[in-house]
Amino acid sequence: MKHSLVLMFLFLAHGALAQTPVPVPASVPSPSLSLAPTANDQARFLAGLSQEGSPLAGLARRTDFNSHAKDLDATWADAEERQLGPIRQWAPLGLPEAVSDTAPLLYVFSGPDFLHAHTFFPNASTYVLAAVEPVGLPPDVTKLSEGELGSSLRNLRNTLNASLSFSFFITADMKKDLQATKLTGTLPVLYVFLARCGCYIQKVENIWLDAEGKVVTDKQTKTAGARITFLGTKGRVQTLYYFSTNIASWALKQDPSFLRFCDGLGTMNGFTKSASYLMHLSEFHTIRDYLLHHCHTMTQDDSGIMWKDFPRDFWDVKAYGWYPGPIPLFKQHYQADLAEYYRTNDVAPIPFGIGYQWRPKQSTLIYGVAKSMVRKAIPVVEEKPVATPGAAVVPAAPTAPVLQPAVPPKALPVPP
Repeated sequence: MKHSLVLMFLFLAHGALAQTPVPVPASVPSPSLSLAPTANDQARFLAGLSQEGSPLAGLARRTDFNSHAKDLDATWADAEERQLGPIRQWAPLGLPEAVSDTAPLLYVFSGPDFLHAHTFFPNASTYVLAAVEPVGLPPDVTKLSEGELGSSLRNLRNTLNASLSFSFFITADMKKDLQATKLTGTLPVLYVFLARCGCYIQKVENIWLDAEGKVVTDKQTKTAGARITFLGTKGRVQTLYYFSTNIASWALKQDPSFLRFCDGLGTMNGFTKSASYLMHLSEFHTIRDYLLHHCHTMTQDDSGIMWKDFPRDFWDVKAYGWYPGPIPLFKQHYQADLAEYYRTNDVAPIPFGIGYQWRPKQSTLIYGVAKSMVRKAIPVVEEKPVATPGAAVVPAAPTAPVLQPAVPPKALPVPP
């Protein structure tokens, strides 16, 4: 009898509520939406990070995820100690004009390597990565079966391991790994790097460029890309663009939309590494010259712009580390004048490896600054004061770099 009365009461109450809707405050998400994982949830899952309070917490209890998280933690800890941490400590001293600059960063032949772009240049307002690997769609791990989830996470780790171990992607292997998974394209890799770098993804969009280099979202063109808006580690909103595009000279002549897009960003900082020495070839001189004309700094290994191709009337160029020459696969791109620079100058070492010669004390790092840019002072760490008996010692704070306004460079002559 009591149960019948309770059921009748609930039935009448439900009817009354159906006739008189109760407004829900806008700040309270509906239960159905609250269960849908966000792009940031997806990124943290792919990155093997804690899923406490996430809609993906149930999936995270699977053995495949636990193995994925454990393996990535170990690989990341090694990369942090061996490379990423030393880069963050060294960059403000070695690249003072670029590392603190909020100007956009243009990283060509990048693959999905947001990791090194952010580690070297954490303050860029905008990151533009350009490579031939496909963009893919925003990943959704909830659509994977148990077997698909395990294999997809393994293939993702295979792709990541090369970058974390050697500082570069192996293009053929990455293509194979990305095709053999339900997590397609470069977006899953970008998600992992964003999450592991401590960034919070706000919005992800598939985009395209029209003939004028304008971003469109309602129609597909030859130049496909992704736009990711995120909160950086300092709480500022930053934007990452990845474009799947051919930047050979003939392709840029046929479809200049990528360069037109970059024109709209103003003066940028340039970055490249493990670039297959493509800008040593005449087929890639258009992008080489674009970097020399539109960037006020250029950071690269020896596989980027040739040492002789920096016009010294307009660029100050120096090198760090060591120059052992290219690996055997690219031995034809040995630069005798660069070797002579290392032989005849006291070149400062770098405490990390980068590029194809990824081992410590074998890496080459080249840094150019356009002469039209005002050089910044290198930070100086003051000595600690000598303690006197009974007095509290307050450590002196490092002197911050002197920030000078960047002057956009004038057009440079095209090197012969």
